[in-house]
Amino acid sequence: MAKNFQILVLNQISQAGLKRLPAEQYSVGKDIAQPDAILVRSADMHKMDIPASVRAIGRAGAGTNNIPVKAMSARGVPVFNAPGANANAVKELVIAGMLLSARNLTGAMRFVSALDPKDPEMEKKVEDGKKNFAGYELAGHTLGVIGLGKIGCLVADAAIKLGMHVMGYDPEITVDAAWSLPSQVKKANSVAEVLKNANFVSLHVPMVDATRKMVNEQSLEHMRHGAVLLNFSREGVVDEAAVLAALDTKKLASYVCDFPSPHVNGHPHVIALPHLGASTREAEDNCAAMVADQVRDYLEDGNVQNAVNFPNITMPRESNFRIAIANANVPNMVGQISTAMAKANLNIHNMMNKSRGDMAYTLVDVDSAVPQAAIDSIAGIEGVLVVRYLPA
Repeated sequence: MAKNFQILVLNQISQAGLKRLPAEQYSVGKDIAQPDAILVRSADMHKMDIPASVRAIGRAGAGTNNIPVKAMSARGVPVFNAPGANANAVKELVIAGMLLSARNLTGAMRFVSALDPKDPEMEKKVEDGKKNFAGYELAGHTLGVIGLGKIGCLVADAAIKLGMHVMGYDPEITVDAAWSLPSQVKKANSVAEVLKNANFVSLHVPMVDATRKMVNEQSLEHMRHGAVLLNFSREGVVDEAAVLAALDTKKLASYVCDFPSPHVNGHPHVIALPHLGASTREAEDNCAAMVADQVRDYLEDGNVQNAVNFPNITMPRESNFRIAIANANVPNMVGQISTAMAKANLNIHNMMNKSRGDMAYTLVDVDSAVPQAAIDSIAGIEGVLVVRYLPA
């Protein structure tokens, strides 16, 4: 009989995702006391007492800053996210941001909204005032894209279709991203090279120590005079004080971002949007569906795809009897696991082991039912964090 999994939902998760969890196998709600997994969007879990029953956490979005990933790793709990599920939504917002800046649209809209519709001189004032908002077209200008993941590649492709030249930089570009990157994108060898050559610079990097304040007083010196900086990545990848100083000296024409703050709000050359990057019905549906599928695959079959703290590992079932083991990435773990299974007279049908940093993960299909004593023996191996028995 299929196990009934308990899923705690911390935010409003799209029904497009929740429907991927069959009602006959999953109980989903906001008042689950002992959940097998947690689905979350923006709720801060750092101060939350996460129950010991939790086997997985799914973030319906890309960033996981609101989740105590390190603590979950120590417990052998994978934290899943949905990279790329909101990519098209962010891409469209980046293009909108470039147009808002190039065509002076925010100032133009403020000018029009301040006009009195009852003023008989309104039409004349419109004609007299429009010259103050003359802009320029995107075609022929150069866009620099820093970070060529799913979003960066889509932004580059859209810009090319608008007639722009595109230069890209990403020292850790994946094979999949490289394949999807348009051939017209010129490869840059450094952030500085992008900044020197681009009229627009769009940031699409994760928030890690290496990218913290990546755009700062020193790097801004490389930028073209009158360039536009777009940040739909993370607030912390730019030094806001340095950006404001560059705006005041007109080194930067505008700063377009998705992160309002007390520092940048109100500046006449800042266009700040209220975290709209993933705020479309389509993006929310895509993120929820993607992460629900990943959590379900892990709970039922032990497979891992798009966990930020576990290696990706997918092994088709060749037996009804599967064991999933998360452990510290230290020598001889696979040997000890195999020995424990041999002592329990279990024949290994198929086995896969992968590691990522300090974490290793093993899937084993065996030919017969696994006794509890064998599970306990594996769990007793020093360095093993979690052992799960997953009979079909």
